[in-house]
Amino acid sequence: MLIHNPSGNFSFIAGIGPFSFGCVADKGYEVLHVTLKPLLALWPGLDAIERYLNGLGRPLNALCGLELRIPEPLSAEGFNRFNQPYQEKLARWKLYLNGRNPVARTNVADAAAPVKEPSVFGFSYTVVTSNSETTFVLAGAPEVRRSESGESQIVALGDTSRHAMSQKAEFVMQVVGARLKEMDVRWSDATHVGVYTVHDIHPLIESTIAPAINGASRYGVCWYYARPPVVDFDFELDARGVRREEFLKP
Repeated sequence: MLIHNPSGNFSFIAGIGPFSFGCVADKGYEVLHVTLKPLLALWPGLDAIERYLNGLGRPLNALCGLELRIPEPLSAEGFNRFNQPYQEKLARWKLYLNGRNPVARTNVADAAAPVKEPSVFGFSYTVVTSNSETTFVLAGAPEVRRSESGESQIVALGDTSRHAMSQKAEFVMQVVGARLKEMDVRWSDATHVGVYTVHDIHPLIESTIAPAINGASRYGVCWYYARPPVVDFDFELDARGVRREEFLKP
């Protein structure tokens, strides 16, 4: 379900409590992506985003994507506990639209250089543009089937064999592809495809990922040696299509 967020100048795919599944900018606006360097702890990082948007004269509602890093994957209960104050912060910012969280999110645990505390890695927001190109940001999608009743089932649970990882990747590519279609964008519109796993993705790139992303493959696939945010998840993928990438040194 694509919902228009006029205060933020984008539309989003309704997701679950902590995040939407993706956002696409309105005509006359574009999504711009910012990476923090260095990373900031979660709450100072969110404060830095608020100052940044205020400095540009953009409302907080323009925030359409967040990328977080956590020290290690969480249990389902731990994930819910983590999300509660985060969601309360977004609510205080008055970002919710009819009870829906419009902000897409990727939240993973870096395995090579783990953070000591939850941190902000980057964010996306909308800004006025004269360019007609469609821009978007997608939340990270793990290998989890979600039923209409809210129940979740992990694809190939506990199995990280080559065949199982292929099943996980194929499922995620289908999910992400459906979200792109819902936003009326194509893989060829993507400028960044991120994969988050500690397992070998080389066979998956050739067999599953590159064929699926089609024209976006010319920009490569960015492999983050990281684990998805919940224990037992093994593969996650996100994407965005933007015209501008920036680095912010707070």
